Amino acid sequence: MKSNIVIFWILTAYLVLLAAVYTVWNLIDHGGVEWVGSTAILLSGGLTGFIAFYLQLTRSKQGGELIEDLEDSDIDDGDPELGEFSPWSWWPIVLAFGASLVVLGLCIGFEFWLAFLAAPIVIVGVVGWVYEYYRGNFAR
Repeated sequence: MKSNIVIFWILTAYLVLLAAVYTVWNLIDHGGVEWVGSTAILLSGGLTGFIAFYLQLTRSKQGGELIEDLEDSDIDDGDPELGEFSPWSWWPIVLAFGASLVVLGLCIGFEFWLAFLAAPIVIVGVVGWVYEYYRGNFAR
């Protein structure tokens, strides 16, 4: 994590310097400030600064070296148990299909009827995925 903090601080300094260069360049070339680009680059530097500051605070509160910071660690050393996943489950596909239809209905020409008709597919997908271990062959 220490290397990530350094990378984000370098990226913050780079973006702030780039915003200054971009602004000066526009002043020289066009005679005025191009506000959208200058603001976007400067705020991107601010956001990377927030990430670097958060990572620095998190590292200081953990009180030690992480597994991925040690030179002699293996990949498996920092591999936590993430949970139980069902490789045979079809419910994520149903949920993704329903969610994509809802988003498609909202994005393309504001076809609210498509989003309205696809919302039950999303609900069925969520309920089926949550309760798949409560019925059938895998019931507990």
